Amino acid sequence: MLTRRPTPAELEQALSLVPDNQAFYAGAWQGAAQGKTFTVCNPLNQQPLKAVPDCGPDEAALAIQASASAQVSWRALTARQRADGLRRWYEALLAHEAELALLMTLEQGKPLAESLGEVRYGASFLEWFGEEAKRIYGETIPAFKAGTRILVTPEPVGVCAIATPWNFPIAMMTRKVGAALAAGCSVNVKPAAETPLCALALVRLAEQAGLPPNVIQVLPTTEPEPLFQVFQQSPVVRKLSFTGSTKVGQLLMREAATTLKRVSLELGGNAPFVVFEAADIRSAVQGAMQSKFRNMGQTCVCANRFLVQRAIYPAFAHALAEAMKELRCGDGLEPGIDQGPLIHARALHKVESHVADALAKGARCVLGGSRPASDSPFFQPTLLLDASPDMLVFKEETFGPVAALMPFDSEEDALRRANDTPFGLAAYVYTQNIAQALRVAEGLECGMVAINEGILSSEVAPFGGIKASGMGREGSRHGVQEYVQLKYVLLGGL
Repeated sequence: MLTRRPTPAELEQALSLVPDNQAFYAGAWQGAAQGKTFTVCNPLNQQPLKAVPDCGPDEAALAIQASASAQVSWRALTARQRADGLRRWYEALLAHEAELALLMTLEQGKPLAESLGEVRYGASFLEWFGEEAKRIYGETIPAFKAGTRILVTPEPVGVCAIATPWNFPIAMMTRKVGAALAAGCSVNVKPAAETPLCALALVRLAEQAGLPPNVIQVLPTTEPEPLFQVFQQSPVVRKLSFTGSTKVGQLLMREAATTLKRVSLELGGNAPFVVFEAADIRSAVQGAMQSKFRNMGQTCVCANRFLVQRAIYPAFAHALAEAMKELRCGDGLEPGIDQGPLIHARALHKVESHVADALAKGARCVLGGSRPASDSPFFQPTLLLDASPDMLVFKEETFGPVAALMPFDSEEDALRRANDTPFGLAAYVYTQNIAQALRVAEGLECGMVAINEGILSSEVAPFGGIKASGMGREGSRHGVQEYVQLKYVLLGGL
């Protein structure tokens, strides 16, 4: 990792991973049929980075046709051949990790060290799913009739459409695409309009790694609804995977019902971070810093509500404030920066509205609370004390660097407050009492629980939520099963 600011030549090299004004679909790098483009800008200063095609329904229709053809030959390969392709793609990502990290910081804003971490994390899914491709097992069931055999064989779902978010533009793509390819599916990717360059760079590296041209296609767009409707309405597309807001996920699920597509949805979160008096406060603060301020708080699993037992509430708040004072805001390309710009003006306005709402309802701001300047793309790391459940910071995802603390009195009280949300993605629990840790983990209504850890995402573990946070799992062997369907074969005459 660079210990200095990258040179202009290094930045240009990173941008050169993406061809000018071209997307990858229907077997070629090409522009949109109508010639429409849009410009991707750096969230730090709105400096233009690169123009890309603004794809629409016409491009989606061509992509589906090409994807269906590619899927026939891709599924016919042996599991080892698919695994070898994913391995080569994995190695290509690592060979270009420096350029990919620079590209991510330029278009997404996160500090360069975090970008490099995401590139490696994203690559790990390709390695993992490549290995899992060789372990998608069927089964033989004892037959109900003499002279017969019952075979159950896993088969690929078919052509897939996925929509990836802007906050983790590489890892969210590889986590979905890697599983689909391992299972024998072909994939059409609609990246977020804020961060299409990383997706296009990934598919270029896949091409260089020797993957068939139409097995992955990437269609950037500023108008996702008409483009994705083509995928939704097509009977050829058999699987939809989406990461984003609950509201959009509900809409996509309703539309997918018309063609009875398989659906995986990783939606909004409202993660509680519960600190009991039996916790190691130093460890809890370290975990809070990791969970809350990674990617400037712009993660679906970041701590959104801090519930701290009353006996240690002052000590935890003081220790967290001291740790937060060390965070440095600035250009993510500069060494030593911890907090980059938020992704766009809407994100800044949302954070500002949440803080203003909390202050109006009685919260106390002891650190931060605003942008460094009125026109700044940054929001200062903010600590709010004495929050309450009626505040927006407790009811909605803030998606910014704001930690809101509320005291609680008992384990029952903590569980009640933690579960008092329609969402159920992730939760964090800090306690040295193992019995308490297990009781609380079992009582939390969410898909993932981290005990005495601030980061829980891994390629080896199933990632996903319950309730309004979605359905399905990504990562682990369970992630492959989202792209597999079972066929029962009764073999008679034996």
